[in-house]
Amino acid sequence: MWDVGEHAFHHLFDGYATLVRVSFRGRSGGGARATGAHRQIESEAYRAAVARGRPVLREFSHCPAPAKSLLDRVGDLVGLVTGAALTDNPNSAVLPLGDGRTTKSSVLIDPDTLETVGRFRYTDRLGGMVQSAHPIVTDTEFLTLLPDLVRPGHLVVRMEAGSNERKVIGRVDCRGGPSPGWLHSFAVTEKYVVVPEMPLRYSSASLLTSELAPFYAFDWVPASGSYMHVMCKSTGKTVASVEVPPFMAIHFINAYEEEGDEAAVVVDCCEHYGNPAIIETLVLNRLRSLRGKDVLPNARVGRFRIPLDGSPFGELETALDPEEHGRGMDMCSINPARLGRKYRYAYACGARRPCNFPNTLTKIDLVEKKAKSWHEEGSVPSEPFFVARTGATDEDDGVVISVVSSDDGEGYALVLDATTFEEISRVRFPYGLPYGFHGCWIPGTE
Repeated sequence: MWDVGEHAFHHLFDGYATLVRVSFRGRSGGGARATGAHRQIESEAYRAAVARGRPVLREFSHCPAPAKSLLDRVGDLVGLVTGAALTDNPNSAVLPLGDGRTTKSSVLIDPDTLETVGRFRYTDRLGGMVQSAHPIVTDTEFLTLLPDLVRPGHLVVRMEAGSNERKVIGRVDCRGGPSPGWLHSFAVTEKYVVVPEMPLRYSSASLLTSELAPFYAFDWVPASGSYMHVMCKSTGKTVASVEVPPFMAIHFINAYEEEGDEAAVVVDCCEHYGNPAIIETLVLNRLRSLRGKDVLPNARVGRFRIPLDGSPFGELETALDPEEHGRGMDMCSINPARLGRKYRYAYACGARRPCNFPNTLTKIDLVEKKAKSWHEEGSVPSEPFFVARTGATDEDDGVVISVVSSDDGEGYALVLDATTFEEISRVRFPYGLPYGFHGCWIPGTE
């Protein structure tokens, strides 16, 4: 939802979230049946905007009018520190927690009715001002990163399944810039948490003055350097902190450990050649006016190698020829069973040029250095996510699902064979669907 009252949002990341569900159920005589539903998420930001006819809280590219009186300014500052003045609009990941609860970022959702249950509230005192948009969630724990804008760095925190209390594992101090680097996502291995630090840094001035920085809430500060930090999960100690070539990555794919004489952590991401232009590419007017133009910034699978021997520098290379996926690469996922472990396949949104937005589904083979793609003219797919076949042993034995919006007004869920990347079926909605970012698979209980 990119309009409220007479206010039109500026950026793709501003839109108020809608949740779409597709349910697949087998039939006793064979075959399957699919049903679909959607519902607007009633976050506090959404309800306030509908009531006022305009956004009230701080969104990605929208700042409320600055307070005029000293008392109001103090109130705004308190709201920033506590998170009360920041949006709870949950337009990123859907997270099935290990205890049966489902969250859409900061909001609890009933997965059966799609009803908004309420805001997800933590019982700790760590603050809720900002955190990674993509926590790492398993059956037993929830890991996320909390930026510290006063003493630039990040707290690495863990929350056990069934709890609302986050506990600090450790702290990583940022090495460059006047503020921590923005991180939309991060990576983990079996032993470590990887904390990226790129030159797109939080703008403290923007957050405190309700004025937009060059990149909304961020400044691009290439002179501040780029770094990768590795923290041990069990001790909370930083075991590696290396300088790397400049990078710009919104989404990280996976990470794993290499042992032996040259022990290292390998981290893969959707990397934009150290260029933040992708942020401005997602301005809504640009997306609408430049359809069919070849203006999507180039991207690749960037592979970091972080040595664990105390070396001061890490490496960043291109994992496969970007032409394999049309020089577009974002909205990535893997087989969840390979999280933090060595893996072969990744699934993402790539590009069929010319385009101004990712328009293919792509399967990346990191061993053969090849890619397979699905593309249909006029269609824009959401993040593909992998669902393993029951009893599967091969990494790509399963299906890949994406919700697709098309320019003829159609909306459908697409199911691909994860091995061949050929279409198995599509579930058509009787109406069009807005573009969707991320999704997940929640197994049935029957």
